[in-house]
Amino acid sequence: MTVELPESDLTPRMIVEYLDRYIVGQEKAKKSVAIALRNRIRRRRLPEGIAREIAPKNILMAGPTGVGKTEIARRLADLVKAPFVKVEATKYTEVGYVGRDVESMIRDLAESAVAMVKKRKIEEVQAPAAERAEQRLADALLPGSERRASAPDIMRLFGGGADRESTPQPPPEEERARESTRRKLLALLQEGKLDEREVEIDVAESQSVGIPILGGAGMDSMGINIGDMLGGLLPKKNKRRRVKVSEARRLLQAEEAEKLVDMDAVVREALEKAAEEGIVFIDEIDKVASRGAGGSGPDVSREGVQRDLLPIVEGSPVSTKYGTLNTDHVLFITAGAFSSVKPSDLVPELQGRFPIRVELQPLKREDLARILVEPENSLLGQYKALLATEGVELEFTDDAVAEIALLAEKMNAEMENIGARRLHTMVEQLLEEVSFEAPDSGAGRYPIDAEFVRERLAPLVSDGDIRRYLL
Repeated sequence: MTVELPESDLTPRMIVEYLDRYIVGQEKAKKSVAIALRNRIRRRRLPEGIAREIAPKNILMAGPTGVGKTEIARRLADLVKAPFVKVEATKYTEVGYVGRDVESMIRDLAESAVAMVKKRKIEEVQAPAAERAEQRLADALLPGSERRASAPDIMRLFGGGADRESTPQPPPEEERARESTRRKLLALLQEGKLDEREVEIDVAESQSVGIPILGGAGMDSMGINIGDMLGGLLPKKNKRRRVKVSEARRLLQAEEAEKLVDMDAVVREALEKAAEEGIVFIDEIDKVASRGAGGSGPDVSREGVQRDLLPIVEGSPVSTKYGTLNTDHVLFITAGAFSSVKPSDLVPELQGRFPIRVELQPLKREDLARILVEPENSLLGQYKALLATEGVELEFTDDAVAEIALLAEKMNAEMENIGARRLHTMVEQLLEEVSFEAPDSGAGRYPIDAEFVRERLAPLVSDGDIRRYLL
């Protein structure tokens, strides 16, 4: 659940407090992203002349995997409801090699912004959409409501002049009786007394045109949508469905809400929101860093990716299917483990575009123990909630939590250090038998102490052959 505050009221301290609810430790990184976010708020308060000149303070986070780099960026975007995209640098390659072009991340950002704004606009029109849906439902439930498309209807569709052959109007008495019946149906619909009745309705079918596009690298990300291009030329298709009134209300309300939303206004607002508030998180940036001098081999492609990234991060217009999105004020956050390379191995121009450098610390035993229980919807809390649905009440003692953290630290030290992700694997192994037996064992308390943890996990931790596959 996000903090219900206007973005302009968010101070750096409040941002850090929010991140503390989900991420253990890493105070330096939290403080850096909080200041970067607050600077964006400050920039929007300045006169346009100087605001245009202030570039975002992009952030480079270095630290081992599983310590919270991605989670910090994701929670930050969630807090301010900003368009957010997470990408891996390794899926981009220099133009001419196989892979996606770097501009596709900005197209993804535009898609994210449009989806976010459209969702909010649809929520705003739910009341009138519900009213329209009830009117359509009443018409569908009204006896004799079906009417075949007549020849004059078809002629009018193609611009013919068949209006003279209009359908004869019913007598006034019949019209008044139908209107009275319709009002009664509306009242019953509003009271929910017809929810279990079945009704036939026409709902619009989504158009999809499966025309493949053949081309070179990045063609999948060019923003070309054949369905959108031909959508105006193809007739709308309706599908007749027989469903319960409750389901029909949901379908018709969604359809009416779509009609009420002005997509031109949505796109304008979304592009502005993406340009001013968008956050792009580029993970595994260390994988495209050159590992030393030399002008051949894979390093050529790695450096090419960096140079392709440079104009995007510096600020440039990118064409999307919704229009041009300028990246001058998009906030870029990059992250990497930097185990075999250093941030200084990135090309100097790209380094200069990430003035804020943050080093995240490896997780210690105390951090792992806190991660198990402290964050909102913590890992152990999730398992308790899952098994509570079977009537099983899990109780983890303090020494059990400490023992899990001890064994996780040991595994990270002796094998690949995957940080907090190790806890997911270990807790799954720990509770495997309990989860399997829960539906048959019946309700009751299930205490888990340090002895239980050692009994279940110690043999796996000590056996190198087994842990290679299980832990």
